[in-house]
Amino acid sequence: MSYQSVDALQKILAEKVFHYAADRKKASGRALGTLVELVTFYTLRAWDLRDYLAIERSIPEFANPDVVHNVEFSLHPIQSRQTVSIASIALPITSSKIIRSARGLPTDHQAKQQSILTQDRVLRNACVIADSSVGSIIANVDSLQGKACQLTVCHLLREPFAVFECKRVGVEEGMRKGPQTIEKAKQGAYVARTVSALQKVRLRNGRFQGVLERADGSLYVKPYELLLRETIDGNEPDLLREFILTVGVVSNHGNWFTSNNPNKELLVLAQSYDWLLFLTDEGLAQFIEKLLLRPAPELAPAREAFLTSYSGKAGANRFTKVRIALEADAVLRQYFAAHEVEVEGWFNVISPRKGSLNRLREDVRKLAGKDWARIRKK
Repeated sequence: MSYQSVDALQKILAEKVFHYAADRKKASGRALGTLVELVTFYTLRAWDLRDYLAIERSIPEFANPDVVHNVEFSLHPIQSRQTVSIASIALPITSSKIIRSARGLPTDHQAKQQSILTQDRVLRNACVIADSSVGSIIANVDSLQGKACQLTVCHLLREPFAVFECKRVGVEEGMRKGPQTIEKAKQGAYVARTVSALQKVRLRNGRFQGVLERADGSLYVKPYELLLRETIDGNEPDLLREFILTVGVVSNHGNWFTSNNPNKELLVLAQSYDWLLFLTDEGLAQFIEKLLLRPAPELAPAREAFLTSYSGKAGANRFTKVRIALEADAVLRQYFAAHEVEVEGWFNVISPRKGSLNRLREDVRKLAGKDWARIRKK
């Protein structure tokens, strides 16, 4: 890596890209946070999980629906899926245009006023076109050729089977630790510990027992890692019905982690999420170098979208996990699919012990493939 740390890289971005900003380092830090989210999003896309994916949806706590938490990414069972082809359509592509061409939508659906593709070709990922009593109806663009558009429309169940959250905190000049670091760690840990039916109880020896209430009210207790594995590998409705796999993705760089001394914030998160991934300095720097500083030709549209979004001029951002330029989305999908092994090398698995990204990918795909209609049948 050409930089000693991402903090050093952040200073380079502050000088070269965000020179116009009143607080250049803060502006570059926010952009780094967006990049962490985008790396996570396109990794999930490369794992063929697009149709299960919702972005920034409210997830209720287990058995406590009055309290909900927004999460960056959630993966939901698919109630129904259909391909929608529109032979001649003018931009923008709105939710009402998609709904008119879709078939068999639930009668109680309530349409949302959204544009999945705007007049200036900005794409909305995992676009919610309607809600129903069962869950959200989400559309994704498959292809756009001339005026012909093909989309996939999925009716997702409200309760997810997995959530992914990204946490990043920058370090202010002259400080050893970001002032909000521990608060963000506590926030992420609280959500991870409260959304799933599978609960953790710490024993006197420091290890965790997993506890899950069966339908008859009895408690099923095992060492947590064993019960987690039994739940994911099996098909028992009692274990799976309200289970949610929780995954945290953290970055930055001395704040959260040093190779010899994982500090308090990281330990708080590692004991709370089922999986905790650390996006390394080297990995994030490699992506930023190819995107911005030593741009790879294959990523040119993504670089243009980034620079347009962070030019200091007012206007809608074209480079976020939710809204992204159509051409930037296309090249990022191609890049992450073509460099899947390289990208997975950007992550360290902090927990579980001896975990690997291959194992996580297999687990999430295994959950996606379960018969959730049977599992969640009351």
